[in-house]
Parts: sequence; C-alpha cells; structure tokens
Amino acid sequence: MARVAVLLGGLSPERPVSLSSGRGCADALRRLGHDVIEIDPQNPGWIAELQDVAPDAVFNALHGEWGEDGRTQGVLDYLKLPYTHSSMLASAIAMDKDKSKAVFAQAGLPLANGKLMHRLDAAKAHPMPAPYVVKPNAQGSSVGIFIVREGANRPPEQLLDPDWTFGEEVLVEEFIDGKELTVAVMHGRGALAVTEIFVTSDGDWYDFDAKYAEGGSRHVVPADIPQTVADQCMRAAEAAHHALGCRGVTRADFRYDPKRDRLALLEVNTQPGMTPTSLTPEQAAYAGMSYDDLVAWILEDASWPR
Repeated sequence: MARVAVLLGGLSPERPVSLSSGRGCADALRRLGHDVIEIDPQNPGWIAELQDVAPDAVFNALHGEWGEDGRTQGVLDYLKLPYTHSSMLASAIAMDKDKSKAVFAQAGLPLANGKLMHRLDAAKAHPMPAPYVVKPNAQGSSVGIFIVREGANRPPEQLLDPDWTFGEEVLVEEFIDGKELTVAVMHGRGALAVTEIFVTSDGDWYDFDAKYAEGGSRHVVPADIPQTVADQCMRAAEAAHHALGCRGVTRADFRYDPKRDRLALLEVNTQPGMTPTSLTPEQAAYAGMSYDDLVAWILEDASWPR
C-alpha cells in the first residue's frame, strides 16, 4: 500500500472535469488498497498540505492551466515528489498549441494550416477564408473555441469581450470537415485504439458540453475508417507523444476528411480525462484493461525526476 496524494479541482475553467476525473481516480486507488488523500490546489495552502502529507507519489488529475501546463509539475519537481503523467517541459510545450505544432511539424506529422494571433487582431476581419477555427492558444477541453462557418459576416464577437479570460493569443486554423478521431497512447505500451466521436448534443461539433455532458456524444471504438487511416492515426499519435517527450498516458486528437483522404493532428492532451464519459478509459477497456487497472498503471509509472 502506498500513500497517494490525488490533485484535483484546481484553478482552470476545466475544474469541474478535474473534480470528476480526480474523484474517479481516488476511488479506484482506494479500491486498490492505497491510502489516498485528495488535495485541491484551489486552496492557497495546498503546497504546505502536500508537504505535511508526505505522499509516496502524487497522482495529478488536474486539467488545463495551473495543472496540465507544467507549473504544477515544476512544484512537484521542487518538492522531489514522484508524480504521474508528463514532465514540466513536455506539459508546458503540449499546452501551448502553437509551440507544440512547431514540434509536430519538425517531426513531419500531418497538421492543419494556421497562425498565431492576438485575439483583438483576429476579431478585426476574417484572418483566413471561412470555414476556420479560433482556439485559445493555451486551454484544453475545447474551452473558448469557435468555428467560423462559410457565410459568416465577421469573426466571433466574443473575441472582443472585455471579460475574456482565455488568454490574449489565439490560434486560427483552417477547419477540416469530416470525422473527429482520437487515440490514447500509454508510454512504453503504444497506441490503444482509434475512436470516432459523434456529437449527439444540440451543438454541431465536439465542444465542452458534447465532451462532458451525459449523452452529449457517442463514441465508436474501433472507428469505422480504412485500416490504412487507422494505422496512420496510431503511428502519428505515438510519434507526437514521443516528439513532445511525454510520459504516462496521453491522448492525441485528429480530424479526418474522407473526401480528400486528409488527416490532421490537432493536439496532444498530456492529462486526458478520466471521467465516466472520457475516451481514454474507454480505449483501455477496448484493449482489455479495466478502469482500475489503468489507474494502477498510471500510478506505477509515477517517478521523480520525471
């Protein structure tokens, strides 16, 4: 039995997702016989709390800013505590969509065309022919993303909102019509499967509600796509994981246009969701690994230095 501190909640807009992921992982760790302490970094005293607990390992179930972007990993490095998922550097690069695209391009991976802009510049006029996608450069879980469709008169007005909280830089990318695909990768074990995602909520794309609301989306694993495309997805997901220097489990998201037979890697999530509707536990189950087995493997992979 190990003493495990589970970090959950945190400060990002993805806090509700992290609370769900963290509680699921904490429950699994208790079923596995570990002594589990849940710590929420929303509490300003969380670092002292962590030092008082003196865990054998830290299970990081945070998502988004301050949890998935290298800053929490830096604290854990300083405290010399073994922790799960990717290192400070890999987490920071993966969270920055523009910088991670530069790494992916260097590795020869298929990408959507795009450019980094200040949100106010992107709001002045269409930065590229519609359809295109505007996404905050450093957010996850589709937070703050807009799809600008053909025929739209102007960019999203929300970019001019004085209460905008998703950072000043946005990545503007061509919209690739077609299928939403995703692949989870376990470090040292490889890619698990390709899942195709169908949106069943009121929205027309895989937004935050479609991802996390019950019944918001339907997942088909393995995806109904040509085997050559599935193989390309699996290879690209593994290559992206290694190009960023990731550890633990990651999940790579893709768009595939069957009309043009074009695949594009969108991003790598260094701490994919572990909620009841999350994709990574589903792919693990497809590969013969239960939720508890996956959580046990993630914990066993914890280390310091990372």
